[in-house]
Amino acid sequence: MDAPELRELVSRIKEQVHRAIVGMEDAIEALIICLLAEGHLLLEGPPGLAKTYLVKSFARALDLSFSRIQFTSDLLPSDVTGSVVYDRSTSQFVFRRGPVFANVVLADEINRGPPRTQSALLEVMQERQVTVEGVSYPLPRPFMVIATQNPIEFEGTFPLPEAEMDRFLMRVIVTYPSREEEVMVLRLKQLQGEEPEVSPVADAQSIAEAIRYTASVYVDESIMNYIVDIVRRTRELPDVLIGGSTRAEVALMYAARAKAAISGYRFVTPDHVKSVAPLVLNHRIVLRTRRTGFDGEAPELALVKRVLEEVEVPV
Repeated sequence: MDAPELRELVSRIKEQVHRAIVGMEDAIEALIICLLAEGHLLLEGPPGLAKTYLVKSFARALDLSFSRIQFTSDLLPSDVTGSVVYDRSTSQFVFRRGPVFANVVLADEINRGPPRTQSALLEVMQERQVTVEGVSYPLPRPFMVIATQNPIEFEGTFPLPEAEMDRFLMRVIVTYPSREEEVMVLRLKQLQGEEPEVSPVADAQSIAEAIRYTASVYVDESIMNYIVDIVRRTRELPDVLIGGSTRAEVALMYAARAKAAISGYRFVTPDHVKSVAPLVLNHRIVLRTRRTGFDGEAPELALVKRVLEEVEVPV
């Protein structure tokens, strides 16, 4: 696959998703970046903003296996990963695969699941495998987890621990659409109802080729230094309790590489890094004090943008 073919593939995916979704450009591009960088995405926002609908439409645009896990307070780890059961027909114990064994996994309302069940995804997201009774089972490739969650201030939710938040390549905070976009949503529902026609336009082979192409995008030493300077700066600000980790630096490089690829570049520029940094770093930063609510820009996003203004850009 070359650059024009990749851009054509991305264009076809976006076109199909927009048959069902109005706006949400940042979230759609983040989905594609995470797919090409083999990362995972967290969508956060109040109920009713089409987060789940977006993921389902994105999955329908890909000719890949898809599963949805609805997280609830009584969900067990084995309900996610699978378990060993006794097969009476063979008189043997066999492993019954859970819904996580799919190319695209939707962890819907992930913060409504108890911490023990949330932690079942740690190995899944990092190692891309499931270990049960000492036996490891590889997950299909490509593989990505797309999680949705409501704000942690809402009743009946469990905040995701920092270790699990760090497993997500990006977090997109979904806010209310504009008035014009809401009118367009009503028009779309009037014409097509709840199930608009979204056709698969990318299969496992084409996506694998796109992933390999993305991995070949060149990252110069100066860009690596720029990435490290950005993340290290997040640890130095007095407002920050915990800044970005080394994993954050790796994630920022991978996301910038994917952004460069879908933009038609064979190399990463500072603009590509600056474009993805807010979504890569906002959930990896813990502030000493944090305001709540979604009436304005999240403070973590504002802090990352401040860091980008302060760190010297390579020439």
